[in-house]
Formats: sequence, structure tokens, C-alpha cells
Amino acid sequence: MFLKLEAAVDLNFVNCIPNSIFQQRRSIQRISTTFVRYALMAEPCISCTTFNILAPIYKRLDKENQSSRESDYKAYWLSRNQSILDRLLYDRSSIICLQEFWVGNEELVDIYEKRLGDAGYINFKLARTNNRGDGLLTAVHKDYFRIVDYRELLFNDFGDRVAQILHVESVIPFWQNRNRNVQQEILIVNTHLLFPHNSSLSIVRLHQVYKILKYVESYQKEKKLNPMPIILCGDWNGSKRGHVYKFLRSQGFVSSYDTAHQYTDSDADAHKWVSHRNHRGNICGVDFIWLLNPVKDKKPLKTSWGEAVFSIIKYQLRALVENDAFAFLKADGPGDYITFSGFCEALHQLGLRGHPYGLSAEETKDLWIEADIDGNGVVDYKEFQKRIWNPIWLERIEKYHEEGREGTEEQALGFNVKNAVLCPREVEKGMWPEDYSLSDHARLTVVFSPARMACPPTVC
Repeated sequence: MFLKLEAAVDLNFVNCIPNSIFQQRRSIQRISTTFVRYALMAEPCISCTTFNILAPIYKRLDKENQSSRESDYKAYWLSRNQSILDRLLYDRSSIICLQEFWVGNEELVDIYEKRLGDAGYINFKLARTNNRGDGLLTAVHKDYFRIVDYRELLFNDFGDRVAQILHVESVIPFWQNRNRNVQQEILIVNTHLLFPHNSSLSIVRLHQVYKILKYVESYQKEKKLNPMPIILCGDWNGSKRGHVYKFLRSQGFVSSYDTAHQYTDSDADAHKWVSHRNHRGNICGVDFIWLLNPVKDKKPLKTSWGEAVFSIIKYQLRALVENDAFAFLKADGPGDYITFSGFCEALHQLGLRGHPYGLSAEETKDLWIEADIDGNGVVDYKEFQKRIWNPIWLERIEKYHEEGREGTEEQALGFNVKNAVLCPREVEKGMWPEDYSLSDHARLTVVFSPARMACPPTVC
């Protein structure tokens, strides 16, 4: 019986419903939901969905007439968004994170808030700055979580991007210990990063992620929180080969979809799946649900940040061989080494500083300190090689190994990735279906199961 119930969980949370038969299958929902509830009592899984729903103000209806937008035709945007809600409510994920939510249209906002509210969700919306028209919506089902705190993060940089941070606690204890019931606490982030229109925006996108992680880190210290999992959801506008991906991996985050399907960080696995067909007609995988468990032994945030910026520098100099790249950074310096002034000038020429959204003076100084390993005020060729050109960029992130900790009762609560699916299913094979019209993004849903994990001394 348990195996049947467990299968029902996977079916309800991860099954994709083709448009042509969706209406025929709605009658099954009540039965499936009943099975799911019983199954969750046997194994208290939670699910999370992230979906860029393509705001009607951005959806082009005519390739020839670029000014024709769906927002001008109520019947179109209303029908499409009702279909989006139908699927979200069928899936009934514990957590829903939407991007490009049309916050500027009160009627559409009311529809989402009413239908999600009636289904038991607590909703939070956040508009992008400077009245861009769209924003974020995060919905948490009250049967699964209660809200401990909610924060909004405004980047106030190029692109008017924002992020939502929710601190939640499970309603039902995931298990009991000898003294008390144990509720699971989670930090949830929903965001939508800037699109990389050109390589000079790489530093802006990296800044956005850095701000999120710094804010989460400061929030944990402010609230003196116990170790807990962090789930980052959203449209990251960058693939597995990008700087943002590597930065998050260096901090111990794992891509839930890749974990579920046992994909690695290798180039061979980089294009196994896609989730977006962008305005240029390219298909790519940009939608992620990142998981960081408290057992991960991670680098200091500032160290990972520095490595990521050095990676951008190397990418910008990719047309040069190693010696020429060193000479570029050395500029017209008097010796065979890089000076701080030469380093600053090179960053300016690469478009990484000298404008409002580039590296600040403090960040530039921090990078210099990282590069100048021996602290003698200059960066020689060996330091250039070790920090910039051939760094140990993605050190393997291993689980904390318990050594001499037998008998300890210090444990943290985390998650295992149980399953993950992208809809429509064709995108899981790297293809984009021409008959898919719900959005220009796929819907990603991940099922997590709770797990007890040994807690590293650094965080317990």
C-alpha cells in the first residue's frame, strides 16, 4: 500500500498534462489529491514549482508587428493565465514561485489572489522597481507551512530586479525526537535575474546573486537561526555554463533538477535539458530550483565572489593567450608584474568598473587582496596564474565527513531531492515544442523529502 501511495505523490506532483487532454483529466484531480494527502502522511514530502509565466506586456502576438502585445487583448491574456492557474492548482505544489507576474494589471492580480487564496495559498507579490509592470509572486500553501517572516530585496541596479525572501516553518512535524516535535524551517528565495544582453552585464548579474546571498547570510545572523535548508527559485537567465551557475555551485548549492536526473557540471551534460526559448529564438536551460542543505561545507561568500569575478575577467580575455592576458593586466607597468593601478585600468577597459553598476572601489580592493597572495603590493606571473588564469575554480563540494563525532546528537534538518520534472516534457530532451503556448518558459517542479543530516561544527 505504501508503494502505491508514494507513486501517487509522484504522479500528482510531476505529471505533465498536454493541453489537448487537460480538461478531460480535471475530474481525476479530487481522487489524486486524496491519495496525495494520505501519501504525505506516510512520507511528508513537499514540492516546489518555479515558472516564468511571460507577462502579457512582453508577449508578442505578431512577429512582423513587434508592437503588438498580448496585453492589448484581454481575451488572450485572460485565457492563457486561467490555463496557467489551472495547471498550478492541479499540481498543488507546497511552494509556487512565479516570475514576470503582471502586477500592473489589477484584474489579473485579483484573479491570481482569489484562485490561489481559495485553494489555501498565502500570497506575496512584489513589483520590479521603476514601474516596469511585472514582478514576482510567491505562494505558500497553508496546509504545509506557516510564515515566520517575509522580506523584500530591491537591487536598485540595472534592470530594476527584485527578490523575495520567505522564512517558513512546516505546519506538521516531520519527525519527533525524545524531547519535542521537530518542525522543518526553510528559507525560500524567488527572483528573476537580468538578461545577459552583452558580456559587460555579467558583473551586474553576479552582483544580483551576491546581494541575495549576502542578505540571506545577514538575515540568518540577525535572527540567530539554526542551520536550515535554503531554496533559491527563479529565472536565472543563465545556463549551467555561466558565471552565476558556477558561483552558486562554489557556495554548495545544487541544481535540484540535475540532482534528480544525476546530471553533472560537465559540458557533456550542460545541454541535456532546456527551459526557455528566448526572444532571439535560442533555446536554453535557465530556470532553476537551487538547494543548499546545512551540511554543505562551503567557502566564505567573499572568496567565492572573488573567484567568480576572476572567472569573468578570464572570459573577457578569452581571445588572448596566457602571456598576452598577463601583459594586458600589467598594462604599461615598469616591471614584470601587475600593479594596483594597472589592474584598475584593465578592469575599466573590460567594462567591469567605472560605471554605476560595475565593481565598487571596495570590491576592487578586495579582489586585489585576493590576487596579491603574498601581500607584497604587486601580482606576479605565478599569482596571476593561480588566482586568475588557472584557478581551482570549482572545487568538488563534498558532504561533511563525521570524524570523531560518533554519539553526537547535533543534527540539522535538510532535504533530499526525490524527483523533478520540466513541463512540457519535450524540453527534458533539449527540444522546444512548437505547439506550446502557455509561456516561453517551461514549468519546473521538484519534490523534496526531509532528511536528518549531521551538522558541521562550523554551523551547529
